Amino acid sequence: MDAKELLKKVRKIEIKTRGLSQNIFAGEYHTAFKGRGMIFSEVREYQPGDDVRDIDWNVTARHNKPYVKVYEEERELTLMLLIDVSGSEDFGAKGVEKKELMAEIAATLAFSSLQNNDKVGVIFFSDKIEKFIPPKKGKKHILLIIREIIDFTPESRGTDINIALEFMTNAIKKRASAFILSDFIDSHDYSHAMTMANKRHELTAIQVYDERDSKLPDIGMIHVSDLETGEIRWIDTSSKRVRKAYEKNWYECQQVLAGNTMRSGVDLAQIRTDEDYVKALLGVFRKKSIR
Repeated sequence: MDAKELLKKVRKIEIKTRGLSQNIFAGEYHTAFKGRGMIFSEVREYQPGDDVRDIDWNVTARHNKPYVKVYEEERELTLMLLIDVSGSEDFGAKGVEKKELMAEIAATLAFSSLQNNDKVGVIFFSDKIEKFIPPKKGKKHILLIIREIIDFTPESRGTDINIALEFMTNAIKKRASAFILSDFIDSHDYSHAMTMANKRHELTAIQVYDERDSKLPDIGMIHVSDLETGEIRWIDTSSKRVRKAYEKNWYECQQVLAGNTMRSGVDLAQIRTDEDYVKALLGVFRKKSIR
């Protein structure tokens, strides 16, 4: 992609997603994530009604009267975006390609965080960490992120969600709100890594998938290529047995994803490439805000 075309794509996504974030998501984002962190502010003398668990025993001992620690809401949050750039994200039979929709969703989240003056960081992953952009504030930084999402070329084509989650758990020390965007087509067991990541941070899984990921049309013999392994073969889609096996494989993949997110306490949004993602994202934000 040449520089002019890239700039045009970045601008198009900026206009669309910034408008959504300002008009729809900014308030929902703030409500969903405000108060997620509390930081120490000061100590003061104990007053009737204060929680005894907040007593600072060291200060109390020095002054011979009870003092309590006072905390305030941590205004500055960190948003982490974990973006799957494996080969399967290039697929898009209906609607846009998965990676294009991920770019829009990521940009919407990033611009929503901009309204809250939060830092944003990104981890691009395949079956390895492809690139890490440390958290930083500002519109210029967000535009850099969008450009990277659109134009990034991974070195590897495989998928390993474990690696992305473990990297974030180890690299980001301060508690963050994290979104992992992937089709979750992964043969590795990522349940433990997801649980550990959600203990340290607040993780949300966003599955972006194409309708053809879940079922094959009956159109006879087709020539297909696995975008991650490069394997090429013919498939007889007129065979009921073949179509059922394909759907069964997808169903099992979905069961794994649902089980992993449920056990680890991770919110899950599932968005198809030919559907509007606004409703799904609003659902995630509103679910968080009522907790």
